[in-house]
Formats: sequence, structure tokens, C-alpha cells
Amino acid sequence: MKAFIGYLSMSGNTEDMASILKNVLISKGCEVDIESLDMIGVHSILAYDCIFIGAYTWGDGDLPYEAEDFFEEMNDHDLTGIHAACFGSGDHAYPKFCAAVDTLADKLNERGALVYPHRLKIELNPETDDQILECQQFAESAYEWVMKKREVEHV
Repeated sequence: MKAFIGYLSMSGNTEDMASILKNVLISKGCEVDIESLDMIGVHSILAYDCIFIGAYTWGDGDLPYEAEDFFEEMNDHDLTGIHAACFGSGDHAYPKFCAAVDTLADKLNERGALVYPHRLKIELNPETDDQILECQQFAESAYEWVMKKREVEHV
């Protein structure tokens, strides 16, 4: 399986999550490309079997500024058949914890992508054993979900 992980990270928290996801996917035999979302266009993710999109949440539940172009560009693409999973870091000190994760997942769904129903949301940085395990389990379960979906599609 060929996977893409796109993320935005201001303080390194979401980037750390992306690295954990990448390591799990590689251990499953996946070919994984990873890139900051502000460095790519939506067209570049269309050839992957699965995409993982991650971002931190800014202010009162907003997408980071750097995500706006990618987010708007999704409106120009039919993402039907794309398998996607969303993740991100946040801070419970703000009223809308990890709302950017939901915003991205909702847009992917709206554009026709098959979005993994579980959304990974981590408080600040994945530094505790439980948080790291949660990231690993998310990657494993999303991988298994994609593999099952692909089996059904190819029958």
C-alpha cells in the first residue's frame, strides 16, 4: 500500500504524531511519503491508496493559516475513492479541542473521500506512553480499515 501523510505543525506536536504514524505504516510494509501540507497541492495526493491528513488547531477552533490553500483547493477535486484518515494536536485550554481535525475530515467527506471514522486527537505532544500507543493504534487500525475497504472494492 502506498500512503501519504500530510501535516501542519507549529510547535512540532503534529509532526511528532505524523512520524509515529509513518513508522507504524512502514512496519506494515507500506511505502510512505510525508510532507508539510503547505508544500503540496491536492492533485499530488490523488495517486495514493491512503492519505493521512493532520493539523493543529489554531485559536478558537480554526484551521491553521497554512492549511487554507490546501483546504480550499479540495473544492476543485473529486476525491471519490480516496481513503483518508485525519489526526491532529490540540489544547484543552481552548474551547474547541482539535476542531481542525473535524474540519478537515468533514471537507474530505464532502468531496467524496472515504474517511476513517475515528479521528486521532492528542493533547499537545504525544509524549506519554498512552499517547504514543494511541497514535500507533490509530495508524494500525486505519491501515486495517483501508485494507478491508480495498478488498471489498476489488471483489
